[in-house]
Amino acid sequence: MGTTRRDILGAVGPRLRELRRRRGTTLAELAEETGINESTLSRLEGGTRKPTLEMLLPLAEVYAVPLDELVGAPRTGDPRIHLEPVTRDGMTYVPLSRPGGVRANKLLIPARPGTEPEMKTHEGFEWVYVLAGRLRLLLGDQRVVLKAGEAAEFDTHIPHWLGPDDERTVELLVLFGCQGERAHLEARPAWPGRRTT
Repeated sequence: MGTTRRDILGAVGPRLRELRRRRGTTLAELAEETGINESTLSRLEGGTRKPTLEMLLPLAEVYAVPLDELVGAPRTGDPRIHLEPVTRDGMTYVPLSRPGGVRANKLLIPARPGTEPEMKTHEGFEWVYVLAGRLRLLLGDQRVVLKAGEAAEFDTHIPHWLGPDDERTVELLVLFGCQGERAHLEARPAWPGRRTT
């Protein structure tokens, strides 16, 4: 039997709740970001309020997901991913996957002579593959240099820093979950089965 409109609408609430929990946002914070009152958001997540386009559009924007993904509509049409680079702290992230689960990004890190490495920690687990250039990875007390074709994976609870090992821009393929992406981009929110805080 096919999925009915009622089934699709009934699944929106749990999907909204899961997106909010994954992002680590309270109903009050979400109400402030979207302009939708907290009570309405609660009823939407609980399934007692039917979603309207006026409600779903700001939610899709806040969660950085396409509207059809928010309502669970089957994906049709163009399978290409529309690349919209984001620049943060001098680094450029190019999304290579759609939102949800483990995210793939191309990361370009230019050389910044005279800049001291700033070690950071956050939730999650990361995997990096060097596409071009030489990557210097500081991980706790370790210093590792990777060249094109080499990969590394690490728990991001360990203080870490990534950057070029010389004057050239280093290009990476990076996989991380929503917590890791949020920590890097401060925009929207680890590997399945990995420990998180």
